Amino acid sequence: MSLNAIMHTATSGLAAAQTQLRIVSDNVSNVNTPGYVRKIGDQVTLTGQGIGSGVEVARIRLATDRFLQAASLNAGAEAARQGVRYELYDRIQSLFGDPGGDSGFFSQVDGVFSAFAASGEDATSSPRRQEALFKTQALFDEAGRIGKQIQAVREDADGRIQSAVEKANSLLTQIEGLNLEIARATVVNGDASGAETAQSALIGQLAELMDIRVSVRPVGGVSIRTSSGSLLAGEGAATLSYTRAGTITGETAFNEIWITEPGGQKKSLLDNVTSGEIKGLVELRDVEAPAAAERLAELVAHVADELNRAHNANSSVPAPTSLTGRNVGQTFESAIAGFTGQSTIAITTPTGVISTRANIVFSGSTMTINGVAATPANFLTVLNAQLGGAATASFVDGKLSIAATGGNGVAVADDATSPSNKAGRGFSHYFGLNDLISTDRPTFYDTGMSAASPHGFTAGETLSFRFTGESGSKLRDIQVAVPAGGTLGDLLTALNDPATGVGRFGSFALGADGSLSFTGFGNPPPTMSVLEDRTIQVPSGVSVTELFGIAGGVRSSRADGFTVRGDIRQSPGKLALAQLNLGAAAGASALSNGDGRGGLLLADAGERTSNFQAAGGASGGAISVSRYASELSGDIGGKAAASKNRKEAAQALYTETTARKTAYEGVNLDEELVLMTTYQQAFNASARLIQAAKDMYDTLLGMI
Repeated sequence: MSLNAIMHTATSGLAAAQTQLRIVSDNVSNVNTPGYVRKIGDQVTLTGQGIGSGVEVARIRLATDRFLQAASLNAGAEAARQGVRYELYDRIQSLFGDPGGDSGFFSQVDGVFSAFAASGEDATSSPRRQEALFKTQALFDEAGRIGKQIQAVREDADGRIQSAVEKANSLLTQIEGLNLEIARATVVNGDASGAETAQSALIGQLAELMDIRVSVRPVGGVSIRTSSGSLLAGEGAATLSYTRAGTITGETAFNEIWITEPGGQKKSLLDNVTSGEIKGLVELRDVEAPAAAERLAELVAHVADELNRAHNANSSVPAPTSLTGRNVGQTFESAIAGFTGQSTIAITTPTGVISTRANIVFSGSTMTINGVAATPANFLTVLNAQLGGAATASFVDGKLSIAATGGNGVAVADDATSPSNKAGRGFSHYFGLNDLISTDRPTFYDTGMSAASPHGFTAGETLSFRFTGESGSKLRDIQVAVPAGGTLGDLLTALNDPATGVGRFGSFALGADGSLSFTGFGNPPPTMSVLEDRTIQVPSGVSVTELFGIAGGVRSSRADGFTVRGDIRQSPGKLALAQLNLGAAAGASALSNGDGRGGLLLADAGERTSNFQAAGGASGGAISVSRYASELSGDIGGKAAASKNRKEAAQALYTETTARKTAYEGVNLDEELVLMTTYQQAFNASARLIQAAKDMYDTLLGMI
């Protein structure tokens, strides 16, 4: 080997040792820097014609392990998903208060029935009446507040989705910019480790927003794809787009989140991710929060309905001069048809004596009033004739009204052995003639209608549905027009049409109680929501969606619409705590001022079995209001606890994977000290080799 070759070998060793020492220095100086990845210099032997000619540092790379990196990114995405779900669901759970406390929402339900029990035991006490009414109104006010706050949580989640989308766009742009910098450094064999470290930190932040797959490009840098393969970075930065909704209600339909790939192809983000903060926010906004709102509304609606059932079986003393029902969302002919049993409309004097009565015997589409035959078409005419001017019955804008004349009162009572019944409600209860709790919208959907019932909607009016898949992405929007046929059966046929209706995604079915239910096809079935409803029922003015409670949105919106009837709030003496005695002797009072049986009936409303419909993932069924409230309390608390457990488990896994990744990628001072010593000795050895070559040169020159 020539002296020149020796000098070249030594010089290369000197340069390589200097580079390695610089790498060690960088590692040591960043030992406590969060996110710093240890650098490694890949040193190779130089050869010429099969003879060693020195060494060089071929490249400086980061000490990464793609398997540990993938595990950490996946665990981080799931931790972010479960963390945000727990954070927001915990807010929902806190709205209901302590289930075992005295001030929580569910304790207020029991408090209402207890207050009515006290008023029934002392029917003449005005303070007890006022307390019962106050607690009832407070319960519905609290339900309305909770319902609005649940929607506020959804609105917060929607806003955070938009922020996450904007952050993801910023991260993708930065990652792609660093790809270019890394590629340039790779081409000239430069040190790209600084850019790679910065890029790794950005990738970690992106993984918290959505689950991603990362692969190294041959030219330097990384390619990033979603879990299902959509390109996010590597050949240009993808763009995410989302337009948030405005004021959010239970009926709000949210916009799609789109990915526009570098090549211009547009895809749904939700079809491409399974975890991450965005996924968690969507699940909370679209599934968990609506489920809580639906169950709350179902509970509150049945509390109101059972109180109204009891109140309609009662009467105040003296009886009110008029009774005005609620909007039943049907024509009178449709609403009055289908009753069975017997009911009596009594006109009473101010002292409670029955002066006129109309005994109604129902039998489907036929009926008699005081023995006179009537049909749904002429029922009101026959009824007014039998009342003989003592009272007048009318039906306007979907509401039945009965007004007495001459300062007398009106009371309605069912027969004790054969009470009137349609869809589980008596005559007065079905029409809401003496409701205690009023609302501005339909609140129960077992209408009692049949396929032959006229639906009352105008042909050509439309309603639009949206179907979404399991991931929450949109499958299709479908607009359905009201058909020319005027029966409910005709409307069902149009809704279920595979070509122009929803028949490809599921089917609507009419229950024996007149409720309309939708069953989706597939496993899991698609989720249906109503985008827009332009239908108006004549004469009630309600829409198809409102009348039948189609989809969860309109059902959950019921929670904030209940209030104690205004005239009763102002005059507690109008609270119906007495019961009409249909067997009272002629001239004897049928209403007693001290009668508290009606109050006890109100108190027992919480224990009466009621037909709850499916809501928020719960199957419903025949159960009491108090039992349903207890189960809902346990369900809310159980879901909050389960959400916390999932969050803690995901966080523990993320901590473990991060610790293992850090142990591999992080700086170990002992190891760096060994390397520093090694490269110092290598440097010294190269320097001594140079000195030895110099001495040989000097010796040779001296010999000449």
